[in-house]
Amino acid sequence: MSTGNTPNTTKTVKIPGPDHPITIEPNPSRVVVTVAGRIIADTRAALTLREAKYPPVFYIPRKDVDMTQLQRTAHSTYCPYKGDASYFSIPAGGERSVNAIWTYESPYPAVEPIREYLAFYTDRVDSIEERG
Repeated sequence: MSTGNTPNTTKTVKIPGPDHPITIEPNPSRVVVTVAGRIIADTRAALTLREAKYPPVFYIPRKDVDMTQLQRTAHSTYCPYKGDASYFSIPAGGERSVNAIWTYESPYPAVEPIREYLAFYTDRVDSIEERG
């Protein structure tokens, strides 16, 4: 099983296009993420990433996330369109919030705007709300 630490020599890199579009746009709403009654993220600078037919994903800048509530894990995944993803858990959320957050710290050029932003799995947090 790969841990994500292998050289990039065997990884396929794909460029977004008509068959697999990816768009990244500023989100005009305030986005708030909560877990176990705690606000984990609160921002007016979220980005909305839309990829192919997947649901939109909010990416939140690290400066607007309470990083003291997070714990980096050894888990990693690879996306041929975005690159290597690192993960964080939210200890306050218990088992459900393990690897609840992913981030692309060195994303591919096509998705460079999400560098150092964090995204949250909707089913591993209590809520991700867009507020006016």
